Amino acid sequence: MIWRLATLCLLWLASLAAAAEPVELRGPLMQGGLIIGQAPAGSQVRLDGQALRVSPQGNFVFGLGRDHPAQIDLRVVLPDGAQWQRRLNIASRSYQIQRIDGLPPSKVSPDAEALKRIRAEGAQVAGARKTDAARVDFLQDFVWPSVGPISGVYGSQRILNGQPRRPHYGVDVAAPTGTPVVAPAAGVVTLAHPDMYYSGGTLIVDHGHGVSSSFLHLSRIDVEVGQRVEQGQKIAEIGATGRVTGAHLDWRMNWFKQRIDPALLVPDMPQANPPAGEM
Repeated sequence: MIWRLATLCLLWLASLAAAAEPVELRGPLMQGGLIIGQAPAGSQVRLDGQALRVSPQGNFVFGLGRDHPAQIDLRVVLPDGAQWQRRLNIASRSYQIQRIDGLPPSKVSPDAEALKRIRAEGAQVAGARKTDAARVDFLQDFVWPSVGPISGVYGSQRILNGQPRRPHYGVDVAAPTGTPVVAPAAGVVTLAHPDMYYSGGTLIVDHGHGVSSSFLHLSRIDVEVGQRVEQGQKIAEIGATGRVTGAHLDWRMNWFKQRIDPALLVPDMPQANPPAGEM
């Protein structure tokens, strides 16, 4: 009887210790993951020495890129001055190789004039992704922006017309031109461009604290820069603009410069993966 009581006491104390943990983290600690944290209000948070934005309620967030190193250091200074610190292990991933042929040569090896345009457009995208708004729309459970077969996945190494190129950083949803695209979470539009060289009709929605969604190859954009959108609101239509071989939506997500995997934020894929075709 005594040992059973002792065991119960130890279990009770362990549960109290777990319940008293001051910092909670939600999300996959793996390459491509988005981690949402909760600390006591008034805390300060640093990731590998970098100060993170913390909401008045203690919410913070950070992203892990495609090839993120195996460990990170997270330090939280609590309101009473005490410190909570953890070295977290980041799981690595294996990525597919995707071969896509039949692209116009100019879209694979652009000339000098096109490169100038590409750099200017890249600066616009980078500027939009620098937004560090205090909003916490990223706390919502994300939904798919459109439904259809998945024709491309995050992280895959791409071979375009036989030439190795940069990895793919989004999830491709194949659907006919004109298929609605909705906001996967609430946010504010930070970029709306009708025709970029590579990505065609391009839209970026900021979800707060550096978290943003990008929607590429659109045939129509229904919102404008500065406009607030709500989750599930129609914001655009799928198209076949930019560098593509067929109509689809390329949905990408960032935490500032870190490219994260949108598929890790939604409950499941809308359909089983068909053979890769569109990009």
